[in-house]
Amino acid sequence: MELDYYLVPQSPWTYLGHRRLHGIALQHGAKIRLKPFDLGGRVFPVSGGLPLSKRAPQRQAYRLLELDRYAKWLGLPINQQPRFFPVAGDDAARLIIAVDQQDGVDAGMRIADFILRAVWVNELSIADDKVLAELPEWRLDDSRSQAVQEAYERYTQEAIDAGVFGAPSYVIKGEIFWGQDRLDFVERRLAEGSAR
Repeated sequence: MELDYYLVPQSPWTYLGHRRLHGIALQHGAKIRLKPFDLGGRVFPVSGGLPLSKRAPQRQAYRLLELDRYAKWLGLPINQQPRFFPVAGDDAARLIIAVDQQDGVDAGMRIADFILRAVWVNELSIADDKVLAELPEWRLDDSRSQAVQEAYERYTQEAIDAGVFGAPSYVIKGEIFWGQDRLDFVERRLAEGSAR
């Protein structure tokens, strides 16, 4: 089974589900295909999504409540309003792609974990090259290559074509599961295997 993992490195929901997804995939022998994509710049405009600052106050308040609930339930540390958020995630997304291309998906998952924790636990700016350069397994020079930029654009278009409208999204055989709170359904689908 293959699972397309559409993520943005500045998403708290991606952070909350990242390690769980990796564990679920390992448990079921599923292959993760990492696909960082441009949610705010390209997907929101075609899917009706809004940046956090443009959402209604009620939605913004409820988001903080849910972040607190999920972080406590999962036993994960989180700064709900980190010092560097909102933050551009394009450079970090390309770094994840570069590591995945050069060192494989396990290394890509590790660097994504470091980046997500940099934002939501350590309150660092992932838009700062100095922060990215200090991460383990970094490939900052590779992340600026044409091949990586083309992959980033391709993953973004694939997300649009697949009907993805938020992050994280997991796609298994064309079926979308949006949000880390759908990981139970992802696990069930992987357990069913290729029977469907």
